[in-house]
Amino acid sequence: MQPALTAWLALSLLAGTGAQEMCGDPPARSVPAPQLSPEERLSPHMPESLRCDACHAIAFQIEEQLRRAEGKVGRKALSESDYVEVLERSCSQGWESYGVQELNGEKRLAGPGLPSQEPMTVMVMGGPWPGRLSKMCHGYVGERGEAQIYGAHRRGPAALRELLCHGAKGPCAGGKAGGPSPPKELQNEL
Repeated sequence: MQPALTAWLALSLLAGTGAQEMCGDPPARSVPAPQLSPEERLSPHMPESLRCDACHAIAFQIEEQLRRAEGKVGRKALSESDYVEVLERSCSQGWESYGVQELNGEKRLAGPGLPSQEPMTVMVMGGPWPGRLSKMCHGYVGERGEAQIYGAHRRGPAALRELLCHGAKGPCAGGKAGGPSPPKELQNEL
C-alpha cells in the first residue's frame, strides 16, 4: 500500500494536483502558451520583434563553439580553416533548445545564452525557430565574414555581440529592432 501511496503522491505533485487542491482550495493557476501571429507561425524569417534576442542566442552559440575549439588547442588562436569549420558547425547545429515565451504580454526568444525568463511560462519550441536561427547565423557569417567574426571573438564576448547585434546594422542597434535595412532585406528574400 505504501508504494502505491508514494506513487500517487509523486504523480499528483507532477500533475499539479497537490493536497491543498484536494481539500477544496482553488486550483493551481494555468499558464497559457504564447499566442503566435501568422508571421510568427508560418514565415521562414525571424520576426522583427525577436531578431535582437535571436542575435544574442547566435552570438552565444558562436562564442561557445569557438571557445571549445580553442580549448582543444590550448587556448591558442585557431587556424583559418579551423575557425571557418567551427563557424559552419555553429550555424548548422540543431538549435532545438530555443523557443518563444510570452512574458508580460511580450514575446521573447528563450534558451541558452539569453537572460533567464519567468519560470512559470510555457515555451513554444521546435517548429520554425531552429531553421530561422540557423538561417540568421549563416547570414551573419556571410555578411560579416569568418575572419571578422573570429577577430571579434578573440577580443571577447562583448565584442562579438557588438559586431553582430549592436553595430550600425545590428538588430539591437539604437533600441530599434533592425533599423531601416531589415525590411528591405526581408523584401528581397521573399
